[in-house]
Amino acid sequence: MRIGIFDSGLGGLVIANAIRNHLPQYDYVYFGDTLNVPYGGRSKQAVYQHTERAMDYLMRQENCALVIIACNTATAHCGRLLQQFFLVRAFPERRILGVVIPTLETCVDAGYKRIGMLATAGMIESMLYEEELKKLDPDISFFGKASPLLVPMIENDGQEWIEPVLDEYLAPLTKENIECLILGCTHYPLLKNQIQKRVGDGVKLISQDEIIPHKLTDYLKRNTSIETTLSKNGTMKYIVSDMTDSYKKAAYNIVKSEITLEKPLRW
Repeated sequence: MRIGIFDSGLGGLVIANAIRNHLPQYDYVYFGDTLNVPYGGRSKQAVYQHTERAMDYLMRQENCALVIIACNTATAHCGRLLQQFFLVRAFPERRILGVVIPTLETCVDAGYKRIGMLATAGMIESMLYEEELKKLDPDISFFGKASPLLVPMIENDGQEWIEPVLDEYLAPLTKENIECLILGCTHYPLLKNQIQKRVGDGVKLISQDEIIPHKLTDYLKRNTSIETTLSKNGTMKYIVSDMTDSYKKAAYNIVKSEITLEKPLRW
């Protein structure tokens, strides 16, 4: 059985490659729902429907024992519902993991009190990160900034415009004397160097491509009933729900190498 990695588009390739580099022995399948991207502006019901369909496909057709929802918006809107209802009803022996709680735990465990976040508008408006952080530590001050232009710039290789846009997005956060900055979108780790330069070395970047591989390693060590079902041939399959030349180009811009994208069977 495989490990599935799901995102609303192609940004999750960043996390998928980081996981595979850290745990190369397992077999993986990446699913990007490019037909319905972006999720950030959609209703919670729509996000749930699209994500549940992808979970069902990955488990039923691609034989995934475990699926990681790399999309922050999907994790926020439906991660728990999928765990509590979809899995119990359809695949009780399998598991779905998200990226939000591991990210929050990293911030809280480090003792940060002034936490900034760059994310999509939908993620910021949901207030999920702020609410969950307050549950873990009521003394935390949270400062979120929506940054909707970054994803299309990354996917379309718009490096010449990213610098001034980052200046605008980060300026209000740096004024708040933040101690760490959550990169709350799967694409944003690709901009770590530019972001670090602007916020300064005194601000720790909380990047999910660094967090999730280690959290997954710990999870598999603790959950041997899942780990022992996983096949170990070192393979990787990339699936997208809609195929265009622009998506192929975007995938190359993200991973900086040629990968083969496939359309799902019986989708």
